[in-house]
Amino acid sequence: MRHWPPAASLSLRLKTNTLPFIARKAITSLVLPLLVVATVTATWLFSASDERRISIYSTVANYSLPVVERDGHDYVGLLELLEPLGSVSATTLGTRWRLRYNDVEAEFSAGENRARVHAGNVHLAANFLLENGRGLVPLASLGSLLPPILGGPVSLHEASRRLFIGSVAVHFTAQVGGSNPQSLVMNFTAPVNPTIATEPGKLQMVFTHEPLVAPGSPSLTFQSDVIPSANYEEENGAAQITVAGRTPLFASFSNNGKTITISPAPQPGRTANLQAAGQPGAQPAAPAPAQAAPVSLAPPVQANAAQPTAAIASPTQSSYFAVLDASHGGAERGAALTDELAEKDVTLAYARRIRLELGALGLNALVLRDGDNTITLDQRASQANAAHAAIYVAVHATSDGRGVRLYTALLPSSAPNNGPFLDWSTAQSAFLPRSQAAVASVQAELQKQQLPVLVMAAPLRPLNNIVGPAIAVEVAPPASGVADINSFNYQQLVARSVASGLIAARTQIEVPR
Repeated sequence: MRHWPPAASLSLRLKTNTLPFIARKAITSLVLPLLVVATVTATWLFSASDERRISIYSTVANYSLPVVERDGHDYVGLLELLEPLGSVSATTLGTRWRLRYNDVEAEFSAGENRARVHAGNVHLAANFLLENGRGLVPLASLGSLLPPILGGPVSLHEASRRLFIGSVAVHFTAQVGGSNPQSLVMNFTAPVNPTIATEPGKLQMVFTHEPLVAPGSPSLTFQSDVIPSANYEEENGAAQITVAGRTPLFASFSNNGKTITISPAPQPGRTANLQAAGQPGAQPAAPAPAQAAPVSLAPPVQANAAQPTAAIASPTQSSYFAVLDASHGGAERGAALTDELAEKDVTLAYARRIRLELGALGLNALVLRDGDNTITLDQRASQANAAHAAIYVAVHATSDGRGVRLYTALLPSSAPNNGPFLDWSTAQSAFLPRSQAAVASVQAELQKQQLPVLVMAAPLRPLNNIVGPAIAVEVAPPASGVADINSFNYQQLVARSVASGLIAARTQIEVPR
């Protein structure tokens, strides 16, 4: 179980005005979400699969709560359920429990199977329970108890313990074909970002945060030799879509998270450009590993969502030596290096150049963003983890200073790990020594070229979330000025040094995970 620390306990032992641009950005992006999340009373808690939970979806907040069993019935705390939705309070008078939600009053009596809401009675599926001042109501009664309290429609999926408040359901369609007859295109009515797991014969997407509902039929069949079917099911507060495939599959995101394209995974030796065919602006996802390997593709951090977890990668033969991640992209331009030059364009140029330099030395590399499209930080980490490459390299650019800055992760205090799943915010912790070895090797190669190099640690996402060696390279202008930061000669000098440094450290970073 994971809890955010109080805002007052947050501390970064760095002075932001003394750090380069990338570190200042990292600290701002880290602290502000934490300060927001610390004010939320109910959060998503990623839990062990045997912990029984109910998921609540509303226009105000999406969250989950534990379910307890009493006398053969499932119960949930009513006060905890209502807290994220509005102003609520409760008082205990002997065996009676009175609740006030906004302007609505309700009264319950311990051991009785009815409640009084407004001037009417609501029948409960089992007796109301009062435990140490906490009011427990049977989960099966939420569909009839909540509408008069909330003043609106409520839909309860009792078997899967999912509660929908108002018109929040996300629907989807799925069809094979279009511009790529071997791909399954799934369109959703709202942005989604599920947890992805692959194993031989199928790809599974688990929707924990999204109020996804079933299509007309939970079992879908397609006229395809590659992807014959897909199945929808719900369990323990989550929805899951399982796509059957006769070849390894991978998922790519586009249309601002409203479209997921399932396609055959590229085979080793093929191009590293993984954009889905026919999907302009598609966000590439890494190829599916041969072994089952859950990979979190959680949505961006929100005020009502806890951090996802990162699966520990099992040893596997990777198609790629390096994952190169060009920062920013799409509407996110990054820093304005000059009036005409945006950071997103420079980072992509350098990522591609490093790929060419590694390729010339016989090593394959994947460029996560090989076009002008937007990828969230969590998507970047999840796709990089799924690739099982020897090292992850984030590429940034700045107009401040001269030379190159190299970064490893600066990790926050760790939350408990959950079996094979690492705490998302500190997944990098076990790999820091190998990340530092890679940085030292790249530093040495850059110094051979008389390039100024600064090495430091920074709370820079998604470095924290990478399950394997991970570094960031921030390119500053050469001595001739910022106008030459994207020149061919400077690109080649930096890219060749980075590639040579990674190869020199290969024996230290390619330890099986």
